[in-house]
Amino acid sequence: MNTTSTQSTPSAQATPSTPSTPSTHRKIVLVTGASGGIGEATARHLAAEGHHVVLGARRTDRLDALVAELTEAGQHAESAQLDVTDRAGVEAFVSGALERHGRVDVLVNNAGIMPLGFMEELRVDEWDRTIDVNLRGVLYGIAAVLPTMGERRSGHIINVASTGGLRVDPTGVVYCATKFAVRAVSDGLRQETSDIRVTVVSPGLTKTELTHSGGNDEQQGAVRSALDAVGIDASAIARAIGYAIAQPDDVNVNEVIVQGTAQR
Repeated sequence: MNTTSTQSTPSAQATPSTPSTPSTHRKIVLVTGASGGIGEATARHLAAEGHHVVLGARRTDRLDALVAELTEAGQHAESAQLDVTDRAGVEAFVSGALERHGRVDVLVNNAGIMPLGFMEELRVDEWDRTIDVNLRGVLYGIAAVLPTMGERRSGHIINVASTGGLRVDPTGVVYCATKFAVRAVSDGLRQETSDIRVTVVSPGLTKTELTHSGGNDEQQGAVRSALDAVGIDASAIARAIGYAIAQPDDVNVNEVIVQGTAQR
């Protein structure tokens, strides 16, 4: 995995237009894993709502194309290369946004991977990578924004978990373990502070590229078949994230579970 430090210079920034959200309520929202799937859908939804989105991911070509599209539509967006397993890179991603905007209102910890396989296959390198991205990446994001949010006594951290954090499925043991941990971290952090809102969003089967992140080919293929049958569009998760952000400052949406009606 590439652990080169993040370059936090934005690749593009939108020119101001008339947003659906008044500028006085426009939030600076950082989204990790924004080059596809739930992250991309969240960026599109929040930018359309009038917020300024700062997008991070390793696939900068996709980020550049997304920012250009949002900018052309008169929305507010910028991007920077980001590998959430690189602590210094995550710190640079956040500090760059702080330097440019003076604050970070919301962090959406979305980056994640899901290599599947039975424990007996001993895919230890993939176990390590799953822990690094899904759990350490979330913790690095929290550590980077928590001091400034604490100083301002304001902020919102949204951690994307999974229904795999509510039940353990064979072939997804380590993935589920990381999502159980993300839910635990979210609930614990929420209880520590009355100033910073903390939300955990747990998607069910969602049509993303998550099944292309390694693992057992047969098991990944089975999940892709299930996605075709009962998976929902990533925009449904984006709307749930937008709902949590839109609540008044004294209202915390602790947890949202979103899955298709056909999923059992």
